[in-house]
Amino acid sequence: MLVSELMSAKLVTIEMDDKLSVVKEIFERIDIHHLLVIEEKKVFGVVSDRDLYKALSPSIGTMTETPKDAATLNKRVYQIMSRKPVVLGPDATIEEAIDAFNHHTISCIPIVDHEMKPLGIITIRDILKALGEKRGILSD
Repeated sequence: MLVSELMSAKLVTIEMDDKLSVVKEIFERIDIHHLLVIEEKKVFGVVSDRDLYKALSPSIGTMTETPKDAATLNKRVYQIMSRKPVVLGPDATIEEAIDAFNHHTISCIPIVDHEMKPLGIITIRDILKALGEKRGILSD
């Protein structure tokens, strides 16, 4: 099976200079865990919800929030993104994706064309779901 058969083609992207407040709003509005960082229509990085929450003060939105806490929302994406992400082409196999997940500390793999333009994204969860369905363990 190819990663193009499992990837999510509904991508939400951000740019390097976007503020973390924008990233936070996207993660709160949409049930996703990864954003592709795009510049000049090419993938330059990835920001996960975990990256965001590590960068933000835990006091944001609470009674104890200080101006310093709120200022963390003004940081820029390039300050927290994972650079040079592990990527695969659409013709890569699930086995190649599993190998990439096993050899790198990553939670998603952008699927790109030969010019690094994004086509989709695949996660470990996507692969587990497909393998489970293939074995009759899971179904929608």
